[in-house]
Amino acid sequence: MRRAWGLAVLLGLAWPLLAAGQEPGVLRVSVVLTGEGNVPTPIRRHLLLISDNPSSAPPRRVFTAADGTAEVRLRPGSYTVESDQPVVFEGRTFQWIQIVDLVAGRETALVLTAANADTLTPPPAAAPAPSNAVPDEDRVSIAARWQESVVAIWSPRAHASGVLVDGAGLVVTNQQAVGAATAVEVQFSPTRKVRGLVVATDPERDLAVVRIEPSTVAALPVVPLGCGQPPPASKVGDELIGLEAPLRQPKGAISGEVTRVATRIIESDLLPGTGGSGGPVFSTRGDFVGILSEGDERMRRNAADVRVVRAAEVCDVVARAQKTLGTTAAPPATPLPVEPAMAYPTGAITDAATLLARHAPFQATSAGFDIAFLTPVHIHGGREQRLASSGRSMPAGAAWLKARLATEFANWDDYVAEVPPVVFVRVTPKMVESVWMKIARGAAFTQGVALPAIKRLSSGFSSMTVWCGDRELTPIHPFVLGIEVSDTETVSEGLYAFAPDALTPACGTVRLDLRSQKEPAKADVITVDPKVLEQIWADFAVYRAP
Repeated sequence: MRRAWGLAVLLGLAWPLLAAGQEPGVLRVSVVLTGEGNVPTPIRRHLLLISDNPSSAPPRRVFTAADGTAEVRLRPGSYTVESDQPVVFEGRTFQWIQIVDLVAGRETALVLTAANADTLTPPPAAAPAPSNAVPDEDRVSIAARWQESVVAIWSPRAHASGVLVDGAGLVVTNQQAVGAATAVEVQFSPTRKVRGLVVATDPERDLAVVRIEPSTVAALPVVPLGCGQPPPASKVGDELIGLEAPLRQPKGAISGEVTRVATRIIESDLLPGTGGSGGPVFSTRGDFVGILSEGDERMRRNAADVRVVRAAEVCDVVARAQKTLGTTAAPPATPLPVEPAMAYPTGAITDAATLLARHAPFQATSAGFDIAFLTPVHIHGGREQRLASSGRSMPAGAAWLKARLATEFANWDDYVAEVPPVVFVRVTPKMVESVWMKIARGAAFTQGVALPAIKRLSSGFSSMTVWCGDRELTPIHPFVLGIEVSDTETVSEGLYAFAPDALTPACGTVRLDLRSQKEPAKADVITVDPKVLEQIWADFAVYRAP
């Protein structure tokens, strides 16, 4: 049963969780049916569609877990929760449509049982499918079979999905997301993330292969690419199923149709969520078709259909990566820090005047960089400031810098907009005046002309090491921002995310070692003012409160 709005399989597309000044609510859904002997049976892998009322975006797609439950964070309001496909249970067929209201900062429980279900007549038996096929009506099984093989890829500049294709620890993703990075973060679940080494890239195909320690994936299924076999036949109108790990959302699936078939790619109306491209695409028979790619900037700008890089092209790049296995060591399996599970209670910050005053972050400075420490209070306050000043140009000088540090995050805007419960350390190259400009001003001054200093951003940010006492802190994410300073120039800034309890007065001394692109071997060292650490700790008091 394909819906008129075009998608039909799993969760994945996200609308913003937070309206300005509102804390999200939590919806906890349980699907339980009673079988023979009055034994409650949780219904696992049941796909639910959650739409706001009135509908303003494609519905969120949520799978129930093994215990029959699903939990999502949503902005306060009215929602419709409905089954995507009926459940066949002990000869009877059930589906649900329920209306539920969510309140800010509260959990709402919705229990779906036979009592509130629509009971349908069982469908007629279908002709048996070929033994190697997955019936069309069992599309959910494709997602259930391979969802654990789908991972989130975090590079310094972008987020994407990826998929495990080799038990030796090879993961395929988009090259555009990896960019020039040689190492990335590979996240399997909200609590499990490891380091990955980029071992092969192909910009033309938009494919990259990342290697992780094989022991970390020993229990996970490997998606068979079908290398050496005839590629799956595809024609215009065929349905495709894509799996994805969108930015800060649970793993999910999307469906769409083939719109064009070419030798190396398939074009489709699949619509991935933010950071969802890079995942695997299957036919309804369960065959691996290729890797989802949003294409180049021109395609995205013109809202063209997305591309699926076909299986044979994926096989070529994976074969190249497999040749490196004997010559390069896998990265360590050491777990990396992950974001805290609990959201920051922005709803507890109700004083608008305080918010507007607090959009400017705590600041420090080194020889070559301006440093800003941003807590969720600053991010939330900066959003309020942006709303209050919408339609007005940003002020110049230091005020412009303060406002931008709290409201603009370039390629990571979508991530920061959700106010994750972390401490951001933003590193911005200082404005400097070139030697030649100083000479020119001096010459003009000898002729009686006093010219103002004309400055530009110095060398871009390269990397940062943060020390808590004598202990090096590993960031949750070591992001790099690409800030456009003119029509032709982009400068790199650092945006490192740390746990709420990382930069605290308990460290004693917090030191930052900053490096520029111009002189990456030379550290620009500063010690953070203890008062800044106390202010950061104070901003998380409401977060630590029981």
